[in-house]
Amino acid sequence: MRRVRAQLAAVAVVSLALPATPALAQQPGAGCTDGSVQLTVEERRLDGPVPQEILRRSGFGSVAPDFTRALCRTHSYREARTVVTRQGQRLWQRAVDRVQGRGPAGGDLDRADDRPPYWARLGMTGALRQWRPGFGLSEAQRSALRDQLERTSRGHDTVGFPGGTQRPGGSAKSGGTEKSGGTAKDVRRVLVTGFDPFTLDEDIRISNPSGAGALALDGTVLRTEKGPVRIETALFPVRWGDFAEGTVEKALRPHLPEVDMFATVSQGRPGRFDVERYNGAWRGTFPDNENVSAPGTVPVPGDAAQPQWTATTLPYKAVTSAPTGRFPVQDHTEVVEIPAGASEPVTRPDGPTEGSTAREGGGGDYLSNEIAYRATLLRDRLGLTIPGGHVHTPVLEFGEDNADPDTGTVTDPEFLDNRRDIVRQLRSILRVAAGR
Repeated sequence: MRRVRAQLAAVAVVSLALPATPALAQQPGAGCTDGSVQLTVEERRLDGPVPQEILRRSGFGSVAPDFTRALCRTHSYREARTVVTRQGQRLWQRAVDRVQGRGPAGGDLDRADDRPPYWARLGMTGALRQWRPGFGLSEAQRSALRDQLERTSRGHDTVGFPGGTQRPGGSAKSGGTEKSGGTAKDVRRVLVTGFDPFTLDEDIRISNPSGAGALALDGTVLRTEKGPVRIETALFPVRWGDFAEGTVEKALRPHLPEVDMFATVSQGRPGRFDVERYNGAWRGTFPDNENVSAPGTVPVPGDAAQPQWTATTLPYKAVTSAPTGRFPVQDHTEVVEIPAGASEPVTRPDGPTEGSTAREGGGGDYLSNEIAYRATLLRDRLGLTIPGGHVHTPVLEFGEDNADPDTGTVTDPEFLDNRRDIVRQLRSILRVAAGR
């Protein structure tokens, strides 16, 4: 995420003068909503023509209105929580099914697109924010409903491996052991995470190949030299506040002890994949999707000593030497540190030196570095020796004739080819890493 923001943002991102009420609040059946309630910066972007086109051309435009109507029919907090859980899970599964070719496409937008569930989720969170039920609802309860919606619509509560934790109700996803050709104990388990689109004020059309990869890989089985590998995935927001509240640890802690490997994935540098060797305990100043900056030491839960650096345990030598696709794959070791006894940061091409203070990990100082730091720190605190670390994908670029966000279209043939090749190569990288 560090390099892509340099490509997409020549100046600091600033808040847009957007209307307080998006189109979702004007939908029929939204009789229990208060459109005067201020939405977040991220939610207010939804009213633009590009998000609306993406929703319309994917069939996801009905998600927020349907959710609003369901909320309006509830008579208690318990009923509302049930609606939030079911519809959040439905959005996640619908997105996975669409990308993986199951069910109706819903429109002419390419099925592999990760953007429809992102914008649909913002419609749901906006509806929840503006919802005015006919029963008492405290701010703590509304916040709990929002958290539940985020978890369920991002796949956090439906991670389920053969022979381990299962989806709600105990049912297994398609792509489980019945496709693996072996028993549950024969199937290796890999957990993969992706991110939402970001830098949307620079180009509202932007997609995130890590999110597309997560949707394409969820519940699938890869064949490796060590046997079948089951992949489960989850998505994370590009928001400093959610990370500070422990969303990564809450989502990963139940599953890291049962997996054989994990990989956090995000969009990185143009034209290349990177396996990030080192992760730093520092946040930079670049704004998130709510146009908020939060520089300082990464705030992690617990009272244990917090290291300045963590390291990947992914088999980077095997991954970088294997023919996985058209993009080169780098073992990226560069960091920025303040050396022990010094006061100014310096760039180190071969990783941190002893006693130094982190200023940028291999993944920079944005949320890609932070999710890698949090996940590998959690691995170490749990005493696990499994392979795990961060993979940066290439930037997902539009065609040269479609590069201008003011005049360009939401998709083009080169954009589709690039996304297809990135996701295909990510799958191949995971196959190599999990087969070691």
